[in-house]
Amino acid sequence: MAAQRTQTLVLIGHGMVGHRLLEALAERGALADPAVPDGPGWRVTVLAEEDVPAYDRVHLSSVFTGTDPNQLGLSTPEFLTGHGIDLRLGDPAEHIDTAARTVTTTSGAVVAYDALVLATGSYPFVPPIPGADAPGCFTYRTLYDVDALTAYAEQARTGVVIGGGLLGLEAAGALRTLGLATHVVEFAPRLMPLQVDDGGAAALRATIESMGVAVHTGVGAAEVETDGEGRARHLKLSNGERLPADVVVFSAGVRPRDRLAREAGLAVGDRGGVAVDERCRTSDPYVYAVGECAQTSDGRVYGLVAPGYQMAEAVADQLAGSGATVFTGADTSTKLKLLGADVASFGDPFADGRDGGPRATQIVFSDGREGVYKKLLLGPEGQLLGGILVGDAEAYGSLKPHAGRRLPAPPEAFLLPAGAAGAQPPGADALPDDAVVCSCHNVTKGAVSGAIAEHGLTDVGGIKRCTKAGTGCGGCVNTLRAVLDAAGVERRKGLCEHFPELSRPEIYALVKSEHIRSFTELMERYGSGTASTPAGTGTDASAHASADASTHAGSGCTVCKPVVANVLGTLAPELGLRHVLDGEQAALQDSNDLFLANLQKDGTYSVVPRVPGGEITAEQLIAIGEVARDHGLYSKITGGQRIDLFGARKEELPAIWRKLIAVGFESGQAYGKSLRTVKSCVGSRFCRFGQGDSVQLAIDLELRYRGLRAPHKIKGGVSGCLRECAEARGKDIGVIATAGGWNLYVCGNGGTSPRHADLLASDLSAAGLFALIDRFLMYYVRTGERFERTSAWLERIGGGTAHLREVLIEDSLGICAELEAQMDRHVAAYRDEWQAVLDDPAALARFEPHVAGVEFLEPGRGRAAVLADGTEAALFRDGDGEVYAVGNRDPFTGADVIANGIMGSRDGVPVVASPLHKQEFDLRTGACLDDPAISLPVLPVPPTRR
Repeated sequence: MAAQRTQTLVLIGHGMVGHRLLEALAERGALADPAVPDGPGWRVTVLAEEDVPAYDRVHLSSVFTGTDPNQLGLSTPEFLTGHGIDLRLGDPAEHIDTAARTVTTTSGAVVAYDALVLATGSYPFVPPIPGADAPGCFTYRTLYDVDALTAYAEQARTGVVIGGGLLGLEAAGALRTLGLATHVVEFAPRLMPLQVDDGGAAALRATIESMGVAVHTGVGAAEVETDGEGRARHLKLSNGERLPADVVVFSAGVRPRDRLAREAGLAVGDRGGVAVDERCRTSDPYVYAVGECAQTSDGRVYGLVAPGYQMAEAVADQLAGSGATVFTGADTSTKLKLLGADVASFGDPFADGRDGGPRATQIVFSDGREGVYKKLLLGPEGQLLGGILVGDAEAYGSLKPHAGRRLPAPPEAFLLPAGAAGAQPPGADALPDDAVVCSCHNVTKGAVSGAIAEHGLTDVGGIKRCTKAGTGCGGCVNTLRAVLDAAGVERRKGLCEHFPELSRPEIYALVKSEHIRSFTELMERYGSGTASTPAGTGTDASAHASADASTHAGSGCTVCKPVVANVLGTLAPELGLRHVLDGEQAALQDSNDLFLANLQKDGTYSVVPRVPGGEITAEQLIAIGEVARDHGLYSKITGGQRIDLFGARKEELPAIWRKLIAVGFESGQAYGKSLRTVKSCVGSRFCRFGQGDSVQLAIDLELRYRGLRAPHKIKGGVSGCLRECAEARGKDIGVIATAGGWNLYVCGNGGTSPRHADLLASDLSAAGLFALIDRFLMYYVRTGERFERTSAWLERIGGGTAHLREVLIEDSLGICAELEAQMDRHVAAYRDEWQAVLDDPAALARFEPHVAGVEFLEPGRGRAAVLADGTEAALFRDGDGEVYAVGNRDPFTGADVIANGIMGSRDGVPVVASPLHKQEFDLRTGACLDDPAISLPVLPVPPTRR
């Protein structure tokens, strides 16, 4: 049906799939040139129900967290004008006359067509229960729904979502973001019944409930009960239970919008949906249907955007004349993050002899403590039929392309936690070229590899631009990185773009040997040309050594700034530096180190005082209780034998510290890449099996190594006998008492990649033990990479414990005395970081909730401020004095924390990184550089006070 002359195409609906059809026609050159009257091609009229052009509904929930709705837009005026597309907003189709080939709109306009495409989507199903139309009841499908729900929620406290599927859990996340106590009601016996099985649903439920969302399964909604004004107040369930519900969101599935087709006499499916053939053509040869309104040739209605895109491609091929593309079914694999939990399914996750198919062998990995559940289904010939991943979906990108094929490695390689024996999935070189790596845009590995070779691509961004892979749901990004690796594209060994040739150990060596005392000096001498004063321009570096420290305050990034801060903190005794928040150093710190407390997901902080060896007095316990009571904090015993206090605002921290310090506490440094705790059992003090005083040794170890900044956190444990009650062999430093002294184990850790520590030395005296630990820690601090735990460090440096014995016991490098002396200097210079802030008025000022004015901004460091209209802004000043103002609310979480993020640059663009999950935002435009659909509002910079 290629248009040899100008013909008219009417598109009913301008959603994601409808707009993809327009793009596909443009890519094929099938649209008429508006500058050539009566020329070949299709002239398009789009009849849209909403009053805004097509937008990204997949990321609709991001609007709840501050994303400007305009940032979700998929269309541009330039695209529409350039292709002569007549977009009629707010004037939907009302009637189709297939005999006359006309469409009548609600305004009464009559539009003739040569071809018609229905892209009307779906509508939310609202169960027919009493009160479903009361004020306070909503559906969740459009920008209008988001606006209405957001406005109404301001006067609400509790919300209930009816439906525990994909959209329901997304809606629950929205209610939670709006600050409502949230319930989810699902009629099926488990959450997400179409995507996960009982095991996956149990893991997902545990994660969601741990976030404070109440889940009710196996029960339906019976009635929305209202108050005297007719507003929703309770939801009555089918079991008689009543839930408080100021807001009710119906998300119990969708139905195809096929009214126009039914009234026009087009064939529809028994359960709804415009019936189409494999070319997406309806029972009328001039009418097509795509997306959620269509029942495809395999008898299904697809509710995901990826199948809709494939239907759009099929119709575009028909209209462009080739007709090569057909749609006979789609991969419904999906990967998303719901309420913070990773959930993915691929292939047929329920394949097990269903519909006469092959019987399946199930391989399952489950960790209830971590909320992780993974299941693979293998056919009789070993082919991968499908799978479910909950809590850890890292393997999704590696597994999905193999669906229908034999796995290139044992299933355990894909399921076991990273670092576990046998947990080494093969790389992208094991994928055949015809394997689809991006389902959203149907891009194969071969297409990606070809683009890399043809265009010399070196990063995922380039692949996205050339192939569209990774621009849909984003679930294939890790696979794209693996294809780059398989193509031999070298990753830079350097830390980041600002230090492209230097690793963390090399930076440590330079700072130590050349006595570099600031980030500015390091950047001047060894940084890349992206800084304000480029390196390598022929200018004598020494001429800049005395430059104002603010010169590079806006340079660097969320990678190099904390690393350099960490190195300076470690070497502070050698360099004559005092405190991690002195002067320029404050601008380098991540939010945890900046406020000496642990940032939580809601923007508050947790406070953890040091409790050496787990030993605590009655007076200290009472003081902790009083602090928790007076400040309304949640208290919890930690796994490291300490007490964590959650929910403190940053402006409360100094007052809390004062109260704790008064009874002998100090900073537990739970916020830093440093020594956390040394756990102990009661040892020989009380235990009848104890062979050593594990409590006292743990106290001595913790007090000696407290405050030591390292590449990653360090944990220790001391057990008083071989029964190992302190779990010392799961620590970076593990000590176990023996009849002959102390055994030292090193490089163990728990977490996602548990590893037992290795025995380094046996039957040591206390003095010999401390000397060897001094050497071990300082050697690790010198040579560890960024975020490298001791277990990973040991694997990387090679030689295992034999190498450590050579260096640390046999002194093969001749550095043992130097390592011990460096540790002695650290111990002598130790000062409690909380007390240091309380003694420093300048440091204390950073804990005020808002900055008094622009003139008080420190270069390179953000502060929150309240603008004249009451808006809370995040203000930043760079090294050249330029001031930026953006919204302070993190759009991914809803927490007001952006001002606490690290300011830096990325590819020459001034950015701030969210302190929560490190997404970077352009300070000039507010655009998120890691997710184009998300942005921060750009605000006016307040005037300087005179």
